[in-house]
Amino acid sequence: MKTLFDSVSYDCSKIVTRSYSTSFSMATKMLSSCIRQDIYNIYGFVRFADEIVDSFHDYDKVELFKNFEIDLERALKDRISLNPILNAFQHTYHKNNIEKHMVDSFMKSMRLDLSKSEYLTEEEYKEYIYGSADVVGLMCLKVFVKGDENKYDDLKDTAMSLGSAFQKVNFLRDLKADHDDLERTYFPNTDLNNLDESAKQHIIKDIEQDFAKGLKGIKLLPIEAKFGVFMAYRYYNQLLKKLKKTPALEIKNARIRVPNYKKIELLTRSYVKYQLNLM
Repeated sequence: MKTLFDSVSYDCSKIVTRSYSTSFSMATKMLSSCIRQDIYNIYGFVRFADEIVDSFHDYDKVELFKNFEIDLERALKDRISLNPILNAFQHTYHKNNIEKHMVDSFMKSMRLDLSKSEYLTEEEYKEYIYGSADVVGLMCLKVFVKGDENKYDDLKDTAMSLGSAFQKVNFLRDLKADHDDLERTYFPNTDLNNLDESAKQHIIKDIEQDFAKGLKGIKLLPIEAKFGVFMAYRYYNQLLKKLKKTPALEIKNARIRVPNYKKIELLTRSYVKYQLNLM
């Protein structure tokens, strides 16, 4: 039965989310049950694409990505895939009228990670961020507004800003791994071999501006999505504050994390702020 296969596919996306990101999984659990599965389905899709370009070093990543891309196109066209992650995603894609250019932009940025090692101009950097993060925020927003195109148009700029903020925090947190292991440099006009406090603070100021714009949009989200997205915002903002206090040299040499017990504490405090309308 197709319904049973779909159910298994959805479970796979949920498992991927829980396995790869405790923080995102925690935030997703705070979403209304009516939209939660679609966010799992989006996360599973973007995570698998990202894994191909970031992790499978003992395999032909170019070939793996090409095959994944072919399977994705078939899944979207045929409305079914024997890859359960893509089968789950195609369901969310069609159900929420996600636009094809969003998927194409995301895959374009992921494809760049197979060959491009640095972003020398602000234009290149922004284009990569748009594809790797902004459009993911837009896909999620499509789910959150449940077909309300006017609401979508009102919130799309803030959704992109929030997506940018999350991605840039990831870049700063993963500076060592990206630079040393993957030989990538995302921040333009920044010498990561000689990262100093001034350069670090410039990056953080840019992220803080994205967060400020993103928070305005969170306050206007439908009730089904508001607390879950606010929780994700609180986690990444806490991580940014930790990075802000960490010396530039230490950021270069270690991966800064928020411990799990702190995430639980953050969840509790976020819920209080949400209930008291102190967002």
